[in-house]
Amino acid sequence: MPGATVSVVIAAYNAMPYLTQCITSVAEQSIGRDRIEVIVVDDGSTDGTAAELERLQGLYPTMLRVFRQENSGGPSAPRNAGLDHATGTFVFFLDADDSLGPEALERMVAMAEENGTDVVLGKMVGVGGRGAPTSMFQRNQPRTDVFSSRVYWTLNPMKLFRRELLERHGLRFPTDLAIGEDQLFVGAAYLHASGISVVADYDCLYWVQREDEGNITRRLKGSERRLRFLPRMVQLILDNVPPGPGRDHLAHRHLTVEVQQLLAYHLVHEPRESQHKTLDRLAEIIEPLWHEGMNERLSAMARLRLHLVRHRMLDELLELVEFEKQLARTKVATPVLVDGGRALARYPFLRDPERAVPDHCYDVTAQLGVRHHVSRAELTGGVLRLAGHGYLHRVETRDVTTELVLRERDSGTEYRLPATHTATPGLGADQDEGRYAYDLAGFEATVDIATAADGKPLADGLWDISLAVGAQGLTKEVRIGSKRADDVSGAASTRIVAAGEGLRAVTLYTTKPYGNFTLDLGENKHKVLRLLHVDKDIRWADGAPTELLVSGRFEAAEHPEGTLVLALEDGAGSTVSFPVRPASPGGAFRVAVPVGALPAGVWTGELRLGPWTMPLPALPADLAPAKWRRLALPWYARPLPGSRDRFALKVARTDLVKAFTQRLK
Repeated sequence: MPGATVSVVIAAYNAMPYLTQCITSVAEQSIGRDRIEVIVVDDGSTDGTAAELERLQGLYPTMLRVFRQENSGGPSAPRNAGLDHATGTFVFFLDADDSLGPEALERMVAMAEENGTDVVLGKMVGVGGRGAPTSMFQRNQPRTDVFSSRVYWTLNPMKLFRRELLERHGLRFPTDLAIGEDQLFVGAAYLHASGISVVADYDCLYWVQREDEGNITRRLKGSERRLRFLPRMVQLILDNVPPGPGRDHLAHRHLTVEVQQLLAYHLVHEPRESQHKTLDRLAEIIEPLWHEGMNERLSAMARLRLHLVRHRMLDELLELVEFEKQLARTKVATPVLVDGGRALARYPFLRDPERAVPDHCYDVTAQLGVRHHVSRAELTGGVLRLAGHGYLHRVETRDVTTELVLRERDSGTEYRLPATHTATPGLGADQDEGRYAYDLAGFEATVDIATAADGKPLADGLWDISLAVGAQGLTKEVRIGSKRADDVSGAASTRIVAAGEGLRAVTLYTTKPYGNFTLDLGENKHKVLRLLHVDKDIRWADGAPTELLVSGRFEAAEHPEGTLVLALEDGAGSTVSFPVRPASPGGAFRVAVPVGALPAGVWTGELRLGPWTMPLPALPADLAPAKWRRLALPWYARPLPGSRDRFALKVARTDLVKAFTQRLK
């Protein structure tokens, strides 16, 4: 089908009954059949695959092309044959076991076209118990590369490739490999691609676990096949990526995933003599990739595993494999040895003088989790009181040194405040089979913004709140607030507090999306005037025609008594003020202004709270004049004519002559 947007290449071998759903899912793609060609290469099937393909070709004669060949023994030859016949701008390799989400091709093509990328990964979903890769699908990535993302952790070919990329570099699947052929093809495509995209917000590919476990990687056991493709992957990296962080990033996958799987699922089942040969060969293969500078990238378990491989310590490796399997079964965290400010996992052979494995193979200090919970967070005036607990997972709470840390987000200025350590009997009993006790993990701390900066007031800024959790000479810092009691609110709460001779805004709030506590000093994110609302319906009080009612809300949680006032000015230097007393809940207020006591003049008005001011809204144009007598003479108050955009109240004595003349008219 010349001119197709996507060529979907399917290698089929004894693919029933999965093949029907596979091809149907392609035919129903939202991108439209006129933009798709499906190329199926039947690799010598002996079940009903050929007959089903003939039936489907009758249903989709313009979309489906079928080629047949003698069985090749693997997916490479039929995929290559399909690629040779492809005419589309893009190629998508789809296994006959699997199927596509209805919008998969449309979304992936759009991502490639909008961003000019050569490879697009669509989110994969495991079906029937099959595990699917997840780390690279945490978010959409319009344009990335193999070094600054996790895309290298999926090397299966079920992806969208720009065909021009494949032809320009002559990329084909190696036919001399039974497994791992996809890694060499996809790895090379990644390294040559001009940009890679990830579609993570839609389930693009349904990766099926066959009921007969007929997926090829499950059928082919043994180390020998894996030791054939792994050195070629290593050589691909060495040939295309110079030494440095980029090479180490790619090496990490093979030094962890491939090595662990080969040992745990293949080497352990081999005869003793084969085990020694396999271990020798594996050590030789990984040697060019692994160096000591990579240790910080690797978990302690991976470091230990690689050390044992490098030194051909077969018996120790077999013991470690069994230890890992036991860990996976129990899901109980391994205890640690705390020594010299470091935490060492008690994996096999720790400080065993006969094995002499170095401590760095067990160092989990950087991986220690900090578990924390806030049970109290109360801001009153300018004082914040916090309480809760925090502890290092697997480190008992002895010699506790926990502190509260305030750090200004932009400047990095930091202050450490003491915390009172409180007893937490029984904490941790419901975790890790009760193996670890955290009886002194509680903390109480007070932050007074007037003195927290080494006895001086904290400066304006966003002060993130952390806990430096310490025990037995170890310390790790963690932001707090994301885990808190149900009655500890995360909603922003602003208070106006006295600061010297003035006022200051203090807001305690939780950040998004993580929900950690921060103090906002000086209205960086939380403006005081946004909390002040005045109703436009200003009117005369019922039964008191000379009292002007002004209502609204002030949603601050607290402010000093008498600091919020309604102020009127006459433009000649006279000011009168009326206290505003919000009533809980909601901070609603109502102020009655006795205009009958105002001197003559045009009065403007605003709400004042220390340095903050808010003009009153314009008086309603249809507000009737108020009338009264003062010393037996008639007075009135009414909106100043023409003052539609501001509050302006005219107070004056009635001109009797003018009033009498108007009445005669």
